[in-house]
Amino acid sequence: MRAALEKLLAAGRDDALLRFSLGNACLQERDTAAATGHLRRAVEHDPAYSAAWKLLGKALDESGDHAGAAAAWRSGIEAAEARGDVQAAKEMQVFLKRLQKRAGDAPA
Repeated sequence: MRAALEKLLAAGRDDALLRFSLGNACLQERDTAAATGHLRRAVEHDPAYSAAWKLLGKALDESGDHAGAAAAWRSGIEAAEARGDVQAAKEMQVFLKRLQKRAGDAPA
């Protein structure tokens, strides 16, 4: 799957959906560095793409960048709420609270 998506990228296609799909494929392979790069590009292409923000937060969290994960989820919550994507906003709020609890921070 990842190889096929990388071929599309190499052929000149570069959009939010492709980058999201690549990020997801990389994350499934535990390649958090590549996943993070692709997911950052996805949200650059479409800052309102709440699913990409959610997955970016997950990739950053798994890579140990907890501050980056929190920032991604906060941005994702804003994007989701602006689009009326209540479920995605709630999910990212839960992820953010869990992260803060693990870190011993007060809830946001």
